[in-house]
Amino acid sequence: MDFKKKARELIAQMTLEEKVSQMLHRAGEVERLGVPSYNWWNEALHGVARAGTATMFPQAIAMAATFDAELLNTVADCISTEGRAKYHAFQIEGDHDIYKGLTFWSPNINIFRDPRWGRGHETYGEDPYLTTILGLAFIDGIQGKDPKSLKAIACAKHFAVHSGPEADRHSFDARCNEYDLWNTYLPQFEAAVHAGVESVMGAYNRTQGEPCCGSTLLMENILRGKWGFDGHYVSDCWAIEDFHKNHKITPGPVESVALAVQKGCDLCCGDVMVMAVEAVQSGKLDEKLVDLAVERLFVARMKLGLLGAKENKKYTSIPYDVLDSDEHNKLNLEMTRRAPVLLKNDGALPLDFKKLKSIAVIGPNADSRRALEGNYEGTSSRYVTVLEGIRDIAEKTGTKVMFAEGCHLYKERTSNLSFNDNRIAEALAATRNADAAIVVLGLDADIEGEEGDTGNEFASGDKLDLNFPGRQQYLLEKVKEVAGKKPVILVSITGSAMAVTWADQHVNGILQAFYPGALGGQAIAEIIAGKVNPAGKLPVTFYKSTDDLPPFWDYNMENRTYRYFKGEALYPFGFGLSYTKFAVDAVKYDKKTKTITATAKNVGKVTGREVIQVYIESPGQKENYRLVGVAPIQVPAGKSKKVKIKLACDSFQRRDWKGDLFDLPGKHILHVGVGQPDKRSVKLSGVPSVAVEVELK
Repeated sequence: MDFKKKARELIAQMTLEEKVSQMLHRAGEVERLGVPSYNWWNEALHGVARAGTATMFPQAIAMAATFDAELLNTVADCISTEGRAKYHAFQIEGDHDIYKGLTFWSPNINIFRDPRWGRGHETYGEDPYLTTILGLAFIDGIQGKDPKSLKAIACAKHFAVHSGPEADRHSFDARCNEYDLWNTYLPQFEAAVHAGVESVMGAYNRTQGEPCCGSTLLMENILRGKWGFDGHYVSDCWAIEDFHKNHKITPGPVESVALAVQKGCDLCCGDVMVMAVEAVQSGKLDEKLVDLAVERLFVARMKLGLLGAKENKKYTSIPYDVLDSDEHNKLNLEMTRRAPVLLKNDGALPLDFKKLKSIAVIGPNADSRRALEGNYEGTSSRYVTVLEGIRDIAEKTGTKVMFAEGCHLYKERTSNLSFNDNRIAEALAATRNADAAIVVLGLDADIEGEEGDTGNEFASGDKLDLNFPGRQQYLLEKVKEVAGKKPVILVSITGSAMAVTWADQHVNGILQAFYPGALGGQAIAEIIAGKVNPAGKLPVTFYKSTDDLPPFWDYNMENRTYRYFKGEALYPFGFGLSYTKFAVDAVKYDKKTKTITATAKNVGKVTGREVIQVYIESPGQKENYRLVGVAPIQVPAGKSKKVKIKLACDSFQRRDWKGDLFDLPGKHILHVGVGQPDKRSVKLSGVPSVAVEVELK
């Protein structure tokens, strides 16, 4: 079927009102033409979301910590499988409601440039290359391999230059220099377009003075012009209304809608697009642009096997019982075990439960399901909190587990009738009577996330600083004081980097778990007990203090992220410890194939995973280092493995003010190791990188 021809035939028979009704996320039914209603709004950030039971994988930032595009691709394929099963089941019941369609508004490929941003845990971290390879893997898994028969539709969001502050997003103008625009904020979107992503979502804010859902620069010149995007463009929810209400760049809704459609916005999340009828009738909008928008939307539905297009029986025959199935949760557990990052270990970890008569599990996130989930979450049929995971292991060794909440997540007390710190005494009593303490602190998506979704009383979903809120730090310090020489392990469950500087100096071990998904407590407990060897790597920089950060509203990349930060990180991007140790040698570079080969040897005593990372230093570059290649591997103790890493195609290039690539002639240095080549990374990992010089004429 010629989808465009079929779409035009349908459109030619529709009234203006009927056509405009297709441009809202709640697309109306046109019964006389056999066009059923369809709700475009669905979410699948780390599992099919907001529509009942589905496999709940770790949050996106947690999955990014695996640095494993192949594994993420498998997860995304699993998500779209469950999405198909749900969609067809709902169709049988005549349910066309929100969160019931096949158009998933994921992944979020914005750059997590500032750890205070509340929505950063929806992203794949602070690096454009890592975000690109993971974003493409997710898109491929959601959409499938056949561009004419899509399993589901992925959406690259939020285009572009978008990462907080949440409270100002409806009126803020995100301005940055041309170098950062093209070399940080846009590369992953360009890659997504060239890889065939079917949908792009615009951001709320303005970029370089123009609203992102009505931008000549972003939408006309770059997306549809320079990159040739032919899919459909959707506004963020009610973003078009911001044109006149908050950005003040149009006098009213009719003009706002006209501007959005003229610049290439096809679909409105919200209802203001109904004003397109008046915009056409008043001469402010050409009806041919409405036709073009509806054509793109109909083509997208046809690619899914809808609107009379041929169904793909491989997709339509997926049984309902795949949802949250044992097979899918086996994959979920694999991802969940791979994601946590071990930041510190003075030798206390793993804990030998057989030698411990009792363990104190303490903290507001220790028995919290909400801390497992992250945002844009589905509903799992089974959850395992950290407390439950520890208990499952302790029951097998006869180890007693004592639980104490210790404090509220962010308030001074857990009861309005109590004095402040009303749960501290219980936590200290448990610590005194235990042989080890596991303190589970952090945040959850009720206070860290999207403006409007969070109940954050601090900063509309953002963080004011990098400290644990409320009395959590005080709780940790008191537990350590009472514990004395007994091991104290901190488990941090957050979606972002925290300034755990005090903990780095005083506790015995630190495990960063991000938001680990429905089975997170099982994986965390297995890592603490040594049943699983930690393998995660930080997709973001952990700073020592909020004072290390530039102003939140400054979108230039100077002194931000590992690529530009001038200070010393507490825990660098790419860092993560293991219960074993690797050595890297025999490094060679092949100029013809742009490939690094190396030998990675597990010189420790247990089987372990590692991520071999390649960073580049280029002549005259603004960056400190730049990630250009990764290879996740698993190697038995005492064994070696040859690694082959294809470098990013633009490794020896940068983008100019037009977005065109240009070569950087001169001597480049490739650093191959288990993290960055900076002094802090080498000191923490104990593994120096191997450098290879490459001359580019």
